[in-house]
Amino acid sequence: MERKKFSWGIVLGLALLGFSRSVGWALNKGLSFPLLSSYTQSAFVKGTILALEGIIGLLIPPLLGYYSDTLKSKHGRRRPFIMIGGFLAGIAALMIYTAYALGIPLAGFALTLAFFYFSMHLYTAQFRALMPDTIESGERGKASGVITLLEWAGNLFLFGLAGFLIAKAVAETGEAEGIKALAQTPYLKIPFIITAVFLIGAALFVYFIVKEPKAPEIEEDESLIGYLKSIVENRDFLKFYAAQTLWWMSFEFIAIFLYGILAFILHGAATEENVKAVTSLGLYLMALFNITVLLGALPGGIIYDKLGRRLSIILGGIIFALPQLWGWFISTQTEIVIALGLAGIGWGILMAASYPVIGDLLTHYEREAFTGRYYGFFEATRSLPVLLAGTIGGAIVDLAGENYRILFPIGALLVLLAMPMIWRMKNLEPGEKQ
Repeated sequence: MERKKFSWGIVLGLALLGFSRSVGWALNKGLSFPLLSSYTQSAFVKGTILALEGIIGLLIPPLLGYYSDTLKSKHGRRRPFIMIGGFLAGIAALMIYTAYALGIPLAGFALTLAFFYFSMHLYTAQFRALMPDTIESGERGKASGVITLLEWAGNLFLFGLAGFLIAKAVAETGEAEGIKALAQTPYLKIPFIITAVFLIGAALFVYFIVKEPKAPEIEEDESLIGYLKSIVENRDFLKFYAAQTLWWMSFEFIAIFLYGILAFILHGAATEENVKAVTSLGLYLMALFNITVLLGALPGGIIYDKLGRRLSIILGGIIFALPQLWGWFISTQTEIVIALGLAGIGWGILMAASYPVIGDLLTHYEREAFTGRYYGFFEATRSLPVLLAGTIGGAIVDLAGENYRILFPIGALLVLLAMPMIWRMKNLEPGEKQ
C-alpha cells in the first residue's frame, strides 16, 4: 500500500472528525437517558432503547467496513462514507430535538434515536481505518494519542455546554429539576444544533482536505464469510476483540446508567424526579471524567510506542478498574467525583493504547489492505457492549431491587477478566513471533 510521511495535518483532520463524532455520542449519552425518563421510569425499557445503538453498531460497521476496502472510487474508499454518514447524522441530531419538542410517543422517539445511531455508524469503520491507512506502524501511538485527546475533548465540550445551559435554565425558570428546566426554555435546542453543525462540518472538512493514499490492488480478496472466519481462526485478533468487548461493557454500565447511579447513591432511589434532579450533576461529572481521560490519553499513546503494548493496555485497565471496586462502598458526591476522576485517567490510557492495535496486527500479518473490515469488527466489539450493558445492566438493576450501585463491582470484574487475554497475545509487541 502507498504510504505518506507522517503528517500532522492528516492527524489533526482525523482528530477533528473524532471530535465531532464524540460531540454526537456525548449528546446521546448526556441527554437521551433523562429525556427518556420523561416517558418511563423502567431501567430495562430505557436501557433497551439505548441499546439500539449496540444492535446497529454490531451490524453496520463490519459490513460497510468490508465493502469500503474494495470500493473503487475517485473520491477514495473511506471519504464517501464519511461524507454521507456525517451529513445524515447531523440531520438526525436535529430530528431528535424536534421529536421530543413535538411530544411524539415513546416508540417514535426511539425510532428517531435509532436513525441517529444508524447514521453515525455509516462511517464509523471508515473513520477508524483512515488512521492506519495514512500513518505508518511505529507512529500510530503518537497519532492515536492526539486523536483520542480530541475525541474525548468533544465529549467534554458537549457535557460542559449542556451543564451550563441547564444551570442557566434553572436560574431563569426556578425549576429545580435540570432537564425539566431546560425543556421549558429555548436552550434545549442549542446542543442539538451545535452537534449537527460539527457533524456536517467535520465530514465536509475531511472529504475535501484529507487525501487518502492510493488504494492497494487486492489480488486475493476474502469473502464476507471468509473475513469473519479468519478473525475467529487468528487467536491474536480474537483475544483482542474479546478483551475490548469486556472493557467497553464495563464502561457502558456507567455511561448508560450514570444518572440512575447518582440518583440511587445520593437520593436513595432512581425515580423520575431524582434522575432529573441529578441531570446537571451528571453532566458535570461526565465533563470531569473526560478531563481526566484527556490527561491519560497522550501518555497512553507515548507508552504504547515507547514502553510496550501490553504494559500500556494493562496499566490503563487496572487504573480504570480499581475505582470501580471502590464504587460499591461510596456514598457521597465527593467520593463519586474522586472515583470517576481516577477511572478517567485509566480509561484515557486504555483508549490511546488500544486504538492502534488492529492496525499493527494487520501490518504484522501483511493484511493492511483490509483495515476497513477489521476496524469495522473493532467497532462492533465496541457496540456489542452497548447492547449487552443496556439490556443486561438494566435487568441486573431491576433484579437487585433498583440498586444501581451493583454495576460498579461487576464492571471492575469485566475489566480484570480482559487483562489476561491481552497478556497472552503472541504478536502484540514488535518482533514477536508465533
